[in-house]
Order: sequence, then C-alpha cells, then structure tokens
Amino acid sequence: MGKQPVRVAIVGGGCAGLTTAFELTRPELEGAHTVTVYQMGFRLGGKGASGRGPAGRIEEHGLHLWMGYYENAFRLMRECYAELGRDRGTCPIATFSDAFKPDSFNVAADWSPSGRWLPWKVHFPAGVGLPGDPSARRFSVSDYLSRAAALVQTLFVAIRERTGVPAAAEPYRTELPLDDAKPDRLAEAVARLVRYGMLAGLTGAIEGLRLLGPVLGALPELPQALALGLVEGIDRAARSELERLIEEDDELRRLWEIADIVLAVIRGSLTFRLATDPRGFDAIDAYDSREWLKLNGASDRAVNSAFIRALYDLAFAYEGGDADRPRMSAGCALRGAFRAFFTYRGAFFWKMQAGMGDIVFAPLYEVLKRRGVRFEFFHRLQNLGLGRPDAGGRHHVRAIDFDIQARVLRGKEYQPLELHAGLPCWPSKPDRSQLETGSVPAGAAWDPESQGDPHSAGTRQLRVGRDFDLAVLAVGLGTLPYVSRELMEADERWRDMVRNLGSVPTQAFQLWLKPSMRDLGWTDGATNLSGFVEPFDTWADMTHLGGLEGWRERPGAIAYFCNALRDVPSGYERGTPAFVAAQHEIVRSNAVDFLNREIVHLWPKATDGAGLFRWSALMDPAARTGAGREDETCFASQYWTANVRASDRYSQALPGTAKYRISPLDPSYDNLAVAGDWTDCGLNMGCVEAAVMSGRLAAHALAQFPSLADIVGFDHP
Repeated sequence: MGKQPVRVAIVGGGCAGLTTAFELTRPELEGAHTVTVYQMGFRLGGKGASGRGPAGRIEEHGLHLWMGYYENAFRLMRECYAELGRDRGTCPIATFSDAFKPDSFNVAADWSPSGRWLPWKVHFPAGVGLPGDPSARRFSVSDYLSRAAALVQTLFVAIRERTGVPAAAEPYRTELPLDDAKPDRLAEAVARLVRYGMLAGLTGAIEGLRLLGPVLGALPELPQALALGLVEGIDRAARSELERLIEEDDELRRLWEIADIVLAVIRGSLTFRLATDPRGFDAIDAYDSREWLKLNGASDRAVNSAFIRALYDLAFAYEGGDADRPRMSAGCALRGAFRAFFTYRGAFFWKMQAGMGDIVFAPLYEVLKRRGVRFEFFHRLQNLGLGRPDAGGRHHVRAIDFDIQARVLRGKEYQPLELHAGLPCWPSKPDRSQLETGSVPAGAAWDPESQGDPHSAGTRQLRVGRDFDLAVLAVGLGTLPYVSRELMEADERWRDMVRNLGSVPTQAFQLWLKPSMRDLGWTDGATNLSGFVEPFDTWADMTHLGGLEGWRERPGAIAYFCNALRDVPSGYERGTPAFVAAQHEIVRSNAVDFLNREIVHLWPKATDGAGLFRWSALMDPAARTGAGREDETCFASQYWTANVRASDRYSQALPGTAKYRISPLDPSYDNLAVAGDWTDCGLNMGCVEAAVMSGRLAAHALAQFPSLADIVGFDHP
C-alpha cells in the first residue's frame, strides 16, 4: 500500500488560503495532500470577493489594483491561467494577458498654494519584463538607497532645466569610473568634492549625487559617516537654492517635495543603519512614517504633500478610520515604497479586466477543483479547539467547530459560479434554489457573509485524526477575536496579536454613467487618483469593464471610489445585520454629499445649474428607481458598500505592531499554520502580495514546499 495523503483543512477562501491550497496540490507533490477549503457564505475571495448584480454589473468590496512588484501574486495567476487552458473562442478572458492589462497613468490630487486642486499627473515608464518572471532580483537596502540617490539626481536635473539655473562653466567632475570604483577611491573622491568647495548650489548637489549612488552601494565597506556627510552637504546645497524658487511654480514645488522626501529617506536609512541592522526595515517599525521623515529632515511641506497623502490613502492608513489620525509603520512604508517604485515590472499598476472574483477567484476555484480540492461553503468558523500540550509545551488543534449556515439540497456540493458573456463569475447573492428551503431564513435579512449573523442551520465539528491532520487558519484579521478564543487563552502571543494589530473598516461606491469622462470634464486618459479630499480620497476610472457587463447600452463611464470608514467603539456589536445596515446608510449619505460637494473638482461638467451633481447622468439597470427624477434618489440605482463585517476589515500596519505578528512558519503548534496579510510574511501590509506570500509560507510550513528562496521578497532569516 502507498502512503496515505495528509488531510489538510484550510479555513478561509481568500488569497492566502487559496494560495496555500494551490501550493499543496501542485502536481510535483504527487498527491501528498488532500485539501478541503471551508468558506463562510457562498463565494471565495475574502476582502477581494466580487459579485455580479443587476445588468450583470461588477460589484466589488472596493478598488483592487495590482502593483507591478507583486511577483508572487502574478506568478500564481500566470500559472493558474496556464493550467486552466480556457478556450479563447468561447471565453472572453482565457489567458493571463487577457485578464491583466498594464496601467501606468496615475494622478495624485495636489492642493496648490494658490488655493485649488491641481491633478499631479505621472506616467511611469514601462519596467523590464513582466511581474512573475522567474528572474526577479533580490535587492538589499544598499541597492535601494543607490537607486534612491539616482532618482534624486534625475529630479535635480529636471529642476535645473525647468528653472534655467546654469550649469557651472567647468563643473567639477571626478575622473573616477564610478561603476566599478573601489571604496577607498570613492572616499577620496568625496573628500576632494568637499575640499574644492564644489558642493554648493544645484549643480554641486547634482555632482554630489553622482557620487552618492556608488557610495551607498559600497556600504557597509565605507563608513556610514562619510555617506551621511555627503547627503547633508547635498541637501544644504539644493535647499538654499530651491526654497526661494518653488512658491510660484507648482511643478517645481512637486519635484522638490519628492527630492526632499527621498533625501530624508536616505539620511534616515544611514542614521538608523538600516543597511547593516539584521532587522532591516523593521528596525524603524515603532515610528510613524511621517514622524520618521520629519525626524530625518523632511519639511512639513513634503510630509503633507500629495505624494505622501496618496501613499497613506492607498494603504487605508488611518487609525480608527479617522482622517485626522494618519498612522503607518515607517518600516512597512519604506519597504513597500522601495519595492513599488524600484522593482516594478511591466507597469506600475495593473488593472483587472473584469471583477476580482471573475479574474482571480473563479480561475483559482476551477483549477483547484480539477486538482481534487473540495470546497465546503456555508461553513462559519466558531472555534479552534486545542488539545492538551505535549511534554515540550506544544499545543495542537484537536477540533474545528463550525456553524452550518445553510444546507445544500440532497447533500450535493454547492455550485457557486454563473456565466456572464461566457465568463465564469460569482453572483452577488447566494443561489437559494440550490439550498434546502428550511435551512435558510425566508426574509432578506440573512447575511451569510457576516460572522455576526444570528442564523444557524446546525453545527459541525471536525476532529483531528478523523477529519483532518493539519489545519490552516486563513480567515481575516477582524475575525480572529471571535474564532481563536482558546488560542488566546493558552498563548500570550496570540492575545497580544489580536489586541494590538490594527484593522479598519472601509467604504466604497461605484457609478455607472451615461456621459463619457471627457463629457464630465475629465480631459485626460483613464487614470487612478489618490490623495483627494475625504470622505472618498481615491478614484479610478474603470470604464473598460463595461463591455463585460450586461447593459443594454454600454455605460459612457464607470467610476470606483473608496476610502477608510470611521470605526465604532470596539464593544459595539459590529457584525449584526442592523449594524451593517446602519453603516451602509452612512456610506450612502457620504457618497451623495461627496458627489454634490467635491466631485466638481475632478469632473467640472458633472454639476447642474445649481452646482449640485447632475443625477440624471446615472444609469439605472432596472430603469425604474428614480425614473423621471433628477435628484439624489437616483443614487439608489448605483452600488455602495460599508465593509464593516469582521472578515471585511482591512489589515493595517500601525507603528510598533510588527513585533506582534505571528509567522506562518511559527512552530508552536504541531498541526496548525496561519495565513493572511496580518501574519509576519515579509511584506506585512494589507495587500494581495502579502496574502499570497503568507499562503506560500504556510504551505512551506506544512510541506517544506515551496522553498523559502522561491518566495520573492521574503528576506527574514
């Protein structure tokens, strides 16, 4: 007889859980594991779940953009589509290149000293290769700093060209071939630059930056004091010349703000010795990013610039969802920014060509089903039961307790997907025709995707040795307090993690409009914008999705908006249907007010004669709601959501919290691994890439596959 496969129970069907399943069921492992995924509700995806609503329109939790440095996530999807092998003749999205398209035009909403919003438009150049290519380079802190120095040099050259500041007639140039200069010769060149007094003015700063890149690349062989002194000299030389020039020129001001920030990053990295500290970026985790930048010389203007605001907005980095409390770990911010700007491939952003459920989770579901993975929907986790510790104090999971939210007719497997224009998709609501009538409530209040929904059609307990051998906890961070009570009681680290890691609710709404973006007054191309005014600081033009929805007449424009949502006191019953409905109404009111007051700054032709939003511009899939009216009741035909359920809360990287994260590699439990963007996964941010990295780490913990060296960006010992 052959060796029996190991039975793995994965609780949670988001990116982390499905990545773990994908890795454990690879053909090269030759069936060593049988995997069952247990999922609350009727669809996979976690915070990335989407569904199809009226007119086949795509309804998302929010805006989902993939970044060009998501090496692990893109590799997963490229392999998934290759294995899926869809027929392009019958399915409109058959390949990876159909599913993801590069998107390099981005905007930061900049508030000019002249007292108006001025979009700051940036076209990122194409990066070499595609994310997920096998040749991804691993960068050290010194590599990143060298690239940062080169960026500042480019900015200063652009500033010199814009201001007309003349280059010196005979600028001091080292005769040193800097590409292969030895540390002692670099040190000599820096000394000569200072000795001859050439580190003055913008031209001197540019020459200093020409040396700074190789000096930073030579760390730690060169003394950090040498590099730090050079940075200080460059900063003084440029600042003295530029501060007086930027007040009347918005473009010059923006270039200097970026240079100011990057110089502070370089100075701070040297001061805190990040290139030699074994903790790497986590050495500055205790600081808020803005706080750390100011500590290292960045001006107030720079740390409050559109660029920094956009970074906080994209990470929902507001404690408690309060826009007046921006908080993000300096270490996480620096790691993420370095990877985003210096390692992206193909494009800075990539846009999915349908909903995230359609592009990511339906293909993963189909591939995993073919591999023999079983999916148990309508299983709401209630508790992980621990067995008695062994002689070494190690615990194990002895039982997994679920509420059964609904029962499928005749004990069959629930079939979750439906076709839209030939594309397998998730619906926005469960298919009640597949469920036993007596097992689900008749009314509309049933919320099978909420941990706090009171309905239960029964219970189920899995027992170790009988139903599973190994378990993976891959639920959302907000769910942990409800499902890990025994872990918290037995393990101080779990208590600290659950109590200290931050999560925040988010809000989003989507518009389908009759006019085009140009007709609304946005004259540039399709864009992604952040750094705008609250309560919706981020907008993306998603008009390209209209062709895969089911409208009789294709929308002229589609727009997605999102932001953090102010939290409620922790003792409040966040998950009850009444609470979710109340928060839903708050988001509706926020959206209506935002459209009436603020959208004119982006879409100047979207208002009526009274200066309010032109409600008749909205498309109604039912052609009933608000018909014949031109007031805010028309908004009822659109889509909006308050992501306040426990499983929907966004994982944050608050200062000082990295030490509380538990790694998927943690050996404390001999049959349990954790997976999610809330774990210590090497990126530690709320994003797809962190979730996929964590899922790959969890698979390694259980099967020693994939190798740690194969997980791009995992730099921990």
